[in-house]
Amino acid sequence: MPEGPVAEIDGQTIIARALKQQGVEAMFGVVGIPVTGIAAAAQREGIKYVGMRHEMPATYAAQAVSYLGGRLGTALAVSGPGVLNAVAAFANAWSNRWPMILIGGSYEQTGHLMGFFQEADQLSALKPYAKYAERVERLERIPIYVAEAVKKALHGVPGPAYLELPGDIITAKIDESKVEWAPRVPDPKRTLSDPADVEAAIAALKTAQQPLIIVGKGVAASRAEVEIRAFVEKTGIPYLAMPMAKGLIPDDHDQSAAAARSFVLQNADLIFLVGARLNWMLHFGLPPRFRPDVRVVQLDFNPEEIGINVPTEVGMIGDAKATLSQLLDVLDRDGWRFPDDSEWVTAVSAEARQNAEAVQAMMQEDTQPLGYYRALRSIDERLPKDAIFVAEGASTMDISRTVINQYLPRTRLDAGSFGSMGLGHGFAIGAATQFPGKRVICLQGDGAFGFAGTECEVAVRYNLPITWIVFNNGGIGGHRAELFERDQKPVGGMSLGARYDILMQGLGGAAFNATNSDELDAAIEAALKIDGPSLINVPLDPDAKRKPQKFGWLTRTNE
Repeated sequence: MPEGPVAEIDGQTIIARALKQQGVEAMFGVVGIPVTGIAAAAQREGIKYVGMRHEMPATYAAQAVSYLGGRLGTALAVSGPGVLNAVAAFANAWSNRWPMILIGGSYEQTGHLMGFFQEADQLSALKPYAKYAERVERLERIPIYVAEAVKKALHGVPGPAYLELPGDIITAKIDESKVEWAPRVPDPKRTLSDPADVEAAIAALKTAQQPLIIVGKGVAASRAEVEIRAFVEKTGIPYLAMPMAKGLIPDDHDQSAAAARSFVLQNADLIFLVGARLNWMLHFGLPPRFRPDVRVVQLDFNPEEIGINVPTEVGMIGDAKATLSQLLDVLDRDGWRFPDDSEWVTAVSAEARQNAEAVQAMMQEDTQPLGYYRALRSIDERLPKDAIFVAEGASTMDISRTVINQYLPRTRLDAGSFGSMGLGHGFAIGAATQFPGKRVICLQGDGAFGFAGTECEVAVRYNLPITWIVFNNGGIGGHRAELFERDQKPVGGMSLGARYDILMQGLGGAAFNATNSDELDAAIEAALKIDGPSLINVPLDPDAKRKPQKFGWLTRTNE
């Protein structure tokens, strides 16, 4: 009898189907030669494809999806310049320990060293920041490459993976029966810490006179909000939440030491570090920001992170959610709690209250143009508690940490450990894609907005409920209008009178220009009633600064 027709499948369908099999629900990219077919195939396979305006925000969007709750966000880039445009954002995922996959097109296999269209060594550019970076060489093994990339991205220390697909692999066809389909990679297991280390950690806490719990975004990534709140409340110890750990415990919790940050860091005799790193964001754990004799108890899933910059007295290596449960068991057994009436708790509360009162006074200063604190007050008073809040841009981002309160886990995204600029648009679009219909607020300085402002058109096209609020103070650091009249313009200056709201209006979104607090209050209220995207331009006093700080931002010493 004659054989039936052979079922053929092309490379772009194989990769889309393999990604879907591995739990990828969203892809962000910019199409062109040779990856347009991959985006179309992804749509056919039920993956949400979001067409972006630049590969950098596409890559930021993919990692935001992973962090916020998606299994694995994916970005798509054309060959050569397209992939290289994504490198900085890809490195941000590496620095933050966030999983994601970048799919890059590439020149055809037969074109090596011929000067093929957009031929470039993309692998070398990405490998320093990749958990896994490989060029696919066999059509039938695409699912094996995808599964390996997913495994590397999710397991161990999470991070980004890169897969490079030559154009001829993408368009080639093969008998479907020859494709080596791979099973779904399981979710990472939650590893427990050594029980002896858990006991030692609690024993160390009991000997501290001035302890402090520092909570990092690793706790947020572990989905350990219930456990960390229970641990903080059972111990009675003041805690400090790192920026993206805000909301794991509501910011208005009475044990929060956020308003006394410098005081608690400088005076704590023992810090209990949970899912955070003693990097630049914590001044390396060194004097003068910390005591020279500070003791460190550390919980991290990565053994290589234990003891960096300051020796660790007790190191627990395990998943934050699982290990916090172990710690809670020991506390329940022992019934120990740090004294509520201790001098330390009293001093922290007094310092926090004094600092909060100083900030409150600045929040009442109703000048025109507005200062940071009064403008941020308008946002904080109207921000829905379940909204995703994205902040970007030096002073805008830094001051927002002290004024904007978070009440739910994983509701704040910002520059993170890499200090990246240009991430706000991608993060906002990723968040709105991950949580359809949820309000996203993207607060940016005018410098930060400029990195990818045309991504507002993406929000218009997909009708995403993102409200951009642009603090417009004449560029990086703020610059008065008269400085632009000189032949030599300010090196960090940007047009003080720029109307970013008109840009949004031109792209099809709702637009507001708020020159005083009443206009800003009204604009926020109106924007929040709009289902789709909006932008509020806020001219800010170019001389406005943050509250005077006791230390410089990176004060440290090795003595």
